[in-house]
Amino acid sequence: MCAQTETLDTEPDRGASPIRLDDLTKRYGEVTANDTVSFEVGAGEIFGYLGPNGAGKTTTIRLLLGLIKPTSGSAEVLGADIRDRRALTDVKADIGYLPDSLGFEERLTGRQVLDYFARMRGDERREELLELFRPPLDKRVETYSHGNKRMLGIVQAFMHDPDLAILDEPTSGLDPLKQDRMHAFLEAERDAGKTIFFSSHVLSEVQRVCDRVGIIRNGELVALEEIDDLLKRGGKRVRVQLAAPVDESAFVTSEMINVEIIDATVRFTYTGKPAELLEYLVQFAVEDVDISDPQLDDIFKHYYGDDPPAGAG
Repeated sequence: MCAQTETLDTEPDRGASPIRLDDLTKRYGEVTANDTVSFEVGAGEIFGYLGPNGAGKTTTIRLLLGLIKPTSGSAEVLGADIRDRRALTDVKADIGYLPDSLGFEERLTGRQVLDYFARMRGDERREELLELFRPPLDKRVETYSHGNKRMLGIVQAFMHDPDLAILDEPTSGLDPLKQDRMHAFLEAERDAGKTIFFSSHVLSEVQRVCDRVGIIRNGELVALEEIDDLLKRGGKRVRVQLAAPVDESAFVTSEMINVEIIDATVRFTYTGKPAELLEYLVQFAVEDVDISDPQLDDIFKHYYGDDPPAGAG
């Protein structure tokens, strides 16, 4: 059993990485929700924390915010040790948090909710954000749709102009137009020097806005890479249209994975060099060939396959 320290009496190191995890572990009985997770998030980057529901994403976020205590390991947020309640409280004024499950008082109006958070942290950017996201402020939260609650949550997370934003599934419930608006907003925040950490199971949004990505599976970090590097490592998506059907054993090489053959059309992911593939294909009656970059969906399958995730959060 790991002894937890409530107050370590240490001053946050504001020159450190905004987020740093060192073998961070959280267990619930026999279930390990986070298993020795280690990584850093640099200042001024958008970091995507990717994994299906139940992989351990929300557990990591709750640990970083001091909402739950680690079983072992450590982490720092804006230089504050998450095990030091006083230090973490001191830096929370510079953190914006959007939880996956919004716990607003249902009987209050949206305006009253924002007034409440403004009294605690400030709201110098409230009007700017309301122009972008526009929740119905004069209606009670209990009447809100899921998307309207999400927009209210986005405004409260950013209206005090935090240096670091920690967002759990930020676009959940938003329509495509609002999703695009949110993505553009996050990119502008990054360009202004803010640090964004967000969890998601939506691969397309991670690929669009993130500088780096961490992939978590069953509580373990299985990849930590630049988006471009991850895509390159995933090989190339290839579609070959042949003049006539071909026997799979005569066509497929060891560099071809996820092969699908339908009549005279062959689709696969190619892990070798594209030039070598083109040299190989000249021996077949090829009518057309298309080579493109992989999507994160394809790479994600390499880590997860069709197995359902285990773990918590």
